[in-house]
Amino acid sequence: MSKRGHKSRDRQSTHPYLSGNFAPVSRALPLTRCTIAGTIPHDLIGGQYVRNGANPLQSNDIERDLHWFDGDGMLTGVLFRSDHQSDQKIVPEFVNQPVLTDVYLSGSTSRIQRPVVPSIRTLIDPLSSILCIMYHIVRAILLVLMSHLPGSSFAIRRISVANTSLFWHDGRALASCDSGPPMRIALPTLETVGWFDGSQVEGEIPISSEDDQTTFSGNGPLGFMKEWTTAHPRIDPITQELILFHSMIKAPYIHVSVIPSTYTNTQHHLPRIIAEPLPGVSSSKLMHDFGVSSQHTVILDLPLSLSPSNLLYNKPVVDYNQTGISRYGVFPRHKPQEVRWFESPAPCCIFHTANSWDEVSVEMSQITVRAVNMIACRLINADMIYAAGDLPSPPRLSHDADEAQCRLYYYQFDLASPQNRNIISHQWALSTIPFEFPTIRHSASMTEAQFAYGCSISTSNFGAALGSSVKIDCLVKINTMELVKRGRANPPCSITGSVDTRSISEILSSADSQDPIKVFKTPENWFAQEPRFVPKLHGISEDDGYVLSYLFDEGQLDTLGRVPSSANSELWIIDAKEMNTVIARVHLPQRVPYGLHGDWFDEHMISNQRPVETLRKLPLVAGAERSTFTWKLWMSLRGWIEELI
Repeated sequence: MSKRGHKSRDRQSTHPYLSGNFAPVSRALPLTRCTIAGTIPHDLIGGQYVRNGANPLQSNDIERDLHWFDGDGMLTGVLFRSDHQSDQKIVPEFVNQPVLTDVYLSGSTSRIQRPVVPSIRTLIDPLSSILCIMYHIVRAILLVLMSHLPGSSFAIRRISVANTSLFWHDGRALASCDSGPPMRIALPTLETVGWFDGSQVEGEIPISSEDDQTTFSGNGPLGFMKEWTTAHPRIDPITQELILFHSMIKAPYIHVSVIPSTYTNTQHHLPRIIAEPLPGVSSSKLMHDFGVSSQHTVILDLPLSLSPSNLLYNKPVVDYNQTGISRYGVFPRHKPQEVRWFESPAPCCIFHTANSWDEVSVEMSQITVRAVNMIACRLINADMIYAAGDLPSPPRLSHDADEAQCRLYYYQFDLASPQNRNIISHQWALSTIPFEFPTIRHSASMTEAQFAYGCSISTSNFGAALGSSVKIDCLVKINTMELVKRGRANPPCSITGSVDTRSISEILSSADSQDPIKVFKTPENWFAQEPRFVPKLHGISEDDGYVLSYLFDEGQLDTLGRVPSSANSELWIIDAKEMNTVIARVHLPQRVPYGLHGDWFDEHMISNQRPVETLRKLPLVAGAERSTFTWKLWMSLRGWIEELI
C-alpha cells in the first residue's frame, strides 16, 4: 500500500498517460524538412500550425501521482515554407521545442527527480489526505525558495508550465495555462521569449508608448494569483482586443482584463482594463473557459470548486457538487460591475466553449442587445477530470449512462427581461454525440458562426474513454446555426433534450449532402487530435478551407503497447467542406504525443512579430567553476535535499 492508502501500481505496468502515444518525447528538433503524400494547398504557404501539450519527462516514476494535464509544455509545429526551387513549391518543415518556463529551466540542472508543481491528480483524489496535500504544497514552496539560493541555475518566479493552448495577439504568439500568465513564443522556430505580464514581455525590445502600464499582478501575499489567466483567452476579430479572466482562491474570486491592440492595430483607441474584480462569484472555482461575444462576456460559475479550504470539510481540493446549481454571469465587455447572474437548477461542468454572439434588435435606429447566445461542450458530471488522472469517479447520485457524455449545448441568456428576472430562454443539446475540443473559424467568432469543428469517438463516451486514455477516431463538423434554428422552431425538452438524437454510426451512414453533422472517421488504429480550421485565401463560404490535425498509427506500437523510438506521426490536411477527403499527409520525422490545443499562424502574423532582444536558453550548471571546500559542501547538501524531497 502507498502512503495514501492506495494500492500501489504494478511495477510491470505503465500509467495510461505515460504509455503508447501519450508517452512524452525527449527529442526536440529544429525546423526539419518533411515528405508529403498528396498536394499541399497554396492557401497554406508561409503559415504554420502549432499545437501545445503536456510533456511530463520528470514523471517516469509509475508510483507517483500523474494527470494528463501535468508536465511542461511542448510545442509541435509544421511550417509551410515556399520553395520555388523545389518541384513541390511548398515544403513542410517540422519543429518541436519545450516551453522554457521557470520550472523547466530550474529543473534542467538540478537533481530533483519529480516535478516541482503538485500533480492535479493529488488535488482531485478524494483519498488524498490533508497531510499529503500539505506535504506537496510545502515541498513546492521549499523548492521555489531553494531556486533563489546560491547554486541555482534559474530562479523560479512563476510556477506555470504553459502547456495548454496557443493564441495570437498584437504581434505575439503566446502559450497559455491556467496557473500563470501567457508565455511568448517566437515563430517559426518555437523558441521561448518570456512571460507577458499584461503590459510587456521580458526579452522584447520595449516600445516607449507602452511603458509604465498596469500589469496583471496585484498586492498582498496572494497578489501573484492575478497573473493566473485562463488558458483560453479570446481575441476580438474586429477590434483585436484580448479578453481574459483571472482566477483566485479568495474573494473576489474572478477578475477580468481587456487589453487593446497597440502594435498591429493602432486605429482603434479602446479602453484598457486590467484585473477588474467581478462581483457575485459564489466561491473559488475551477474555471477553465468562458464565453465572449462582440459586446458581452459570459463567466461560468459552475459547481466545480477549487479551494484548499475544501480540506476542512473532508473534501478534495477540487470537488464537484452534484446537487449544486449552475450560474452564468453576463456583463458588457468593459463593465464587469454590471454583471447579471442567470441560474440553472441543473449542475454541470463546462471546460470549453465554442462560440458566443449577441442577438440584437433595431428600433428607431437604436440597436439593443436582447440576448446573448453561447455554444459550449457541456457535461453533467466531472468524470472527465478524474478519468484523466487514472482515478475512479466519485459515486453518482444518478446512474444514467447518458451522464458520461459531453455534448455540444446551446444557451440563450435573455437581456430584455427585467433585471430581477434573469431568464435562460433556451438550454438544450444540439446533438447527442460526444463532442469536445471545439474550434471555429477565427474571423467568424463572436458572431453567428455557422460551423463548429471538434473531436468525437465512435465506440464509447469521453468519460469512459479517458479512463483507459482517450483516443479520438472521429473529427466532426456541426452546422450549429441550422441546429439552433431547428431547436428554436421545435424546442426539445429544456436541459435534458437534444435537437439531433442520432448516434455517430447513424450519422456516418447518412447519404444526405445537406446533413448538419458531418463526420470524418479515421482509418482503423489511426487516432487524431484537436482539429484546426484554416480558411482558403479567396473562399466564398464560411467553411471554404481545411481542417488540420495530427494523426498517429497505433499499429506502430509493440504487443505490450509500447511505442518504439522510430515511431512517427503525420499531419493530415482534410477538406473542410465535405469532411471526407484527405488532401495531403505530411510525414513527420518523429511522433507527436496526444495533446491539447493548437492554432494556425498565417504568413502575415509570422512576418509581423514584435522585435525580440533576447531568447530564453537552457542554463549552465551553476557554480561549476567553483572548487572551494565550502562551496562543495553546500552543493552536496543541496543535492542531498533535492534528492530527498
